[in-house]
Amino acid sequence: MIYSQEVQHMCVVKKGPNHGPAPIPEEGKWVKAKEIKDISGLTHGIGWCAPQQGTCKLTLNIKEGVIEEALVETIGCSGMTHSAAMAAEILPGKTLLEALNTDLVCDAINTAMRELFLQIVYGRSQSAFSEGGLVIGAGLEDLGKGLRSQVGTMFSTKAKGVRYLELAEGYVTRLALDEDDEVCGYEFVRLGVMMDLIKKGTDANEALKKATANYGRFANAAKYIDPRHE
Repeated sequence: MIYSQEVQHMCVVKKGPNHGPAPIPEEGKWVKAKEIKDISGLTHGIGWCAPQQGTCKLTLNIKEGVIEEALVETIGCSGMTHSAAMAAEILPGKTLLEALNTDLVCDAINTAMRELFLQIVYGRSQSAFSEGGLVIGAGLEDLGKGLRSQVGTMFSTKAKGVRYLELAEGYVTRLALDEDDEVCGYEFVRLGVMMDLIKKGTDANEALKKATANYGRFANAAKYIDPRHE
């Protein structure tokens, strides 16, 4: 280490306070984090690309500075889905610092990684006060039955009004309208559940029927429309 002439000729002034970093909550403990290996926890957040044409929700489960689990969800850009496939292979096994400085293929995923890094090194993880943290695999709980992302897709125009296409419950097949032509419910298919039934040998039409449900005043609607074709 090289010191400038000015510093070399300075006298020494002793340092008083030296209590280290402020402790942050990690998996039910208060930790004074000094190195990457001191960081543990499950956290998730979002990132976006420069043209803001797509977004990524990233979930990481980190144990002693190493990413043990990653859930990568993207929306809005067809290329991002392939980027997510690569990022999901890249992330596990890397330290938090390595992942921050690794090209995760898509700007939205890279931005999500940056935002998650900031969250977790400041102690803002979802498992901050969970003793022992969350088990590896906890990220899948965000997906529910059928392991599908929670997606909301709606389209509307001033001339024709709204069309529900997909909600957390599933793929919307019919909209229910009341006497004033206002939405009062909808019918949906749990695609993950339907595919699981088909894989187990259930006839496709029967699987569709079993995976179909409705919400709201669907049964008492004045009329029904197909949101994709009417």
